[in-house]
Amino acid sequence: MGRRQAREEAFKLLFQMDMNNDHHMTQAISDAFTKRIIDGVTENQEAIDQMITTYLENWSFNRIALVEKAILRIATYEIKFIEDIPIGVSINEAVELAHTYGDEKSGKFVNGVLAKMIKK
Repeated sequence: MGRRQAREEAFKLLFQMDMNNDHHMTQAISDAFTKRIIDGVTENQEAIDQMITTYLENWSFNRIALVEKAILRIATYEIKFIEDIPIGVSINEAVELAHTYGDEKSGKFVNGVLAKMIKK
């Protein structure tokens, strides 16, 4: 499985975990990169959520839709915790996921938050 597919699988699992409020759904992950993302996001979720909150303008973290929340968590984890992935790749992949799974404003929202994050 390529990294794009792995990110998409991680997104789906993180979204489902949030929807069901069940953070123990990781037993069925077979891809190493997907597992790395899921484990990294869940283990660092409090710090990741705080980082995201720091870069929100006129918006509270609790108002972010679950789709965007899961996407931002993955991208933030990659940007802040994985050194071997170029930041541009993480942002582009996040925006693509937002275009695919979010509404018409999701891509712009995700891009805006991540752009602020990398400027600091």
